[in-house]
Amino acid sequence: MNNRQKPTRWWAELLLLGLLYGAYSGGRLLARGDVQLAVDHGLAILRAEDLLGISFERPLNRLFSHHGPLGIPADFVYASLHYLVTPAVLVWLYRRRPAHYRAARTWLIASTLLGLVGFSLLPTCPPRLLDAAHGFTDTMAQYSAYGWWGAEASAPRGLGGLTNQYAAMPSLHVGWALWCGVLMWRHGRHPLLRAFGIAYPAVTTLVVMGTANHYFLDAVAGAAVMGLGYAAARALPARTRAGTSAPERAPAATGPAAGPAGFRGTTPIVSGGWDTSARELLPAQRPAPEDDTAAAAR
Repeated sequence: MNNRQKPTRWWAELLLLGLLYGAYSGGRLLARGDVQLAVDHGLAILRAEDLLGISFERPLNRLFSHHGPLGIPADFVYASLHYLVTPAVLVWLYRRRPAHYRAARTWLIASTLLGLVGFSLLPTCPPRLLDAAHGFTDTMAQYSAYGWWGAEASAPRGLGGLTNQYAAMPSLHVGWALWCGVLMWRHGRHPLLRAFGIAYPAVTTLVVMGTANHYFLDAVAGAAVMGLGYAAARALPARTRAGTSAPERAPAATGPAAGPAGFRGTTPIVSGGWDTSARELLPAQRPAPEDDTAAAAR
């Protein structure tokens, strides 16, 4: 089969991915949850990180909020690349690596749906929305004059009501970036593309913490969701294969007719077990005349 054959019609893929994004956006809105419950979850995550010594978002947020040349580009990265790089990788796979497109798309869908389950079960207040006493600064609000967003995450001004600011656990910013990075590393041929595949998820992880949009454990959960989604996507064709039985093989031949090792059972028996007549042998294989006389006497 030609590897450059498109996996399916482009408009069908566009419709499917549009439905996925609609489910993603709608699921975030439906999973708003109770604000106090979300705050409690956020504080519980912060306490767990402090106990383990892994609250990396604190120093990163201080760095981004005190240095505009770092914080402003980070805000642009957070507000845009999540919605640009992922579709670009999908289009690239569809056009240039069609043999891998279906599996990658299924992986993305499965992981996103698992993320929506996490949003529903664990609404979480991000660090930037905690009380100021916890030491976090909302850099998106701090540098909002430089971009199109306001004080409600990366949503354009006036459209903050269309997003759920408590859908922080797991971080699909990190999850989708990891998906992009793995695919660019595995299927990219140019060194720059593969290098971007390494840098993009790493930078995204730093950005979501430095802008105080996610905890470190949110990022860990985002990576875990992608791992579970990958396993689920791999299991789907396995179930299909399990429903079909392999054709029965003929029993392997034994003895001299079995042939050399590694090819047992492949040598057919053409004489039905009968001895070959001397006249059917090649001249070099025919017995001497005295052997024929002895054979006739028997």
